[in-house]
Amino acid sequence: MAGLREDKKRRTRQAIADVALRLFAERGFEAVTVNEIAEAAGVAKVTLFKYFPAKESLVLHAVEDEDLAGIVTSRPPGQTPLRALRAHFRAFAAEPDIGDPDELVARMKVIVDSPALTAAANRLHYGQRRALARALAGDDGPHPPCESAGPTVELAVELAAAQISAAVLTLQETFFQRIASGMPLAEAGRRLLADVDLAFDLLESGLESGLGSGLQHDPAR
Repeated sequence: MAGLREDKKRRTRQAIADVALRLFAERGFEAVTVNEIAEAAGVAKVTLFKYFPAKESLVLHAVEDEDLAGIVTSRPPGQTPLRALRAHFRAFAAEPDIGDPDELVARMKVIVDSPALTAAANRLHYGQRRALARALAGDDGPHPPCESAGPTVELAVELAAAQISAAVLTLQETFFQRIASGMPLAEAGRRLLADVDLAFDLLESGLESGLGSGLQHDPAR
């Protein structure tokens, strides 16, 4: 029974998101109200908010679910943060699960066309970057939020998180642009796999030594 309930919840959530994306694509994010979405989806407004806590979440739920910090903190013993992140994105590239490519392209267009959604996405990325910095600091340095660390340690983990986040965002944007151009998903995934290795080769050649140096030789400690 529990499995059936969860399946029903997933289907309801997806149905609401599909209706919202269709309306946003037709009229623009700002022009559509939550009441209109709930009515079109055949659910109460309170039900909609059970699945999506804010109007922006109807479009940005995939971004909200992205958890770089969780990948780092849940990695197996002995695996470095960069190795864990590389393995995660290589697995995605090998079998990219993006649902309907046309829906993905429509969602990206809705985000780009809306100042409110663009700002919300930037806030989400900022929060994820800070969470990643805290996760990195938990390895060899102080546990988040790094208040007991010296300035070099704090800067090292913030810079590392910024570089990782920027690399991941660039990988995602390049992948989405290929999908939007009509490239078959299998080919886009194959190219993403090569891109992931290039990105993490570059990160590993600099960050692991630099981050380790910052943590071990902080003059303020």
